[in-house]
Amino acid sequence: MKAENQITHAMILAAGEGTRLRPLTLHTPKPLLPVNGIPLIELILYWFKGHEISDVAINLYHLGNQIKEYLGDGSQLGMRIIYSEEETLLGTAGGVKKIENFFNGTFIIYYGDTLTDFNLAEMIRLHQDKKASLSIALFEPSDPSQYGIVKMDKTGRISSFIEKPQSPIPDLQPPFLANAGVYILDKEVMSYVPESSFSDFGHDIFPKLIDAGVPIYGYPLKSEDYF
Repeated sequence: MKAENQITHAMILAAGEGTRLRPLTLHTPKPLLPVNGIPLIELILYWFKGHEISDVAINLYHLGNQIKEYLGDGSQLGMRIIYSEEETLLGTAGGVKKIENFFNGTFIIYYGDTLTDFNLAEMIRLHQDKKASLSIALFEPSDPSQYGIVKMDKTGRISSFIEKPQSPIPDLQPPFLANAGVYILDKEVMSYVPESSFSDFGHDIFPKLIDAGVPIYGYPLKSEDYF
């Protein structure tokens, strides 16, 4: 029996073309590329299952049928998987908006080119304790200029995002923390995402949420967490 506050739904963003990994992704979608012999997306689903996530949506675009054929309806993993096929790429936020009726309450968003083993249950507790509308997993990048860097106060609340900053970063001292591509968000956040158009969380939605005073908190990964 699941606890009343247990999150059971998630979405894996898997529609990208994987251009930076060509030629590996010319005939295989990036989420199906093997890591130690196991497709990346399957490792993500095992991680979900270990945290009692049972219902997963996956958006598809580039070679999406291969992902559908490999995973099916998820029953072999003891999960339920549904798919959202995009005729044109809708972006990270637009892809979630297209299928928002699949979710109720609070859910997880996971970028399908990410692999991690951190304690999701701990991040969920932070989200609930802070009464956050959105929580973002954060990591310390070796090169901050390649990532969106967050500005965060002592309570962990995020006040701004600095996209791919040039050094030095104004008003910030190291360690710098960047978006790791794992979010917990309340469904109400999706009201800030426009219908039927391309929209990116980092570029389009997060600044809008901050301007509106929506509570966004960061969850820094620990040094021992794999990312």
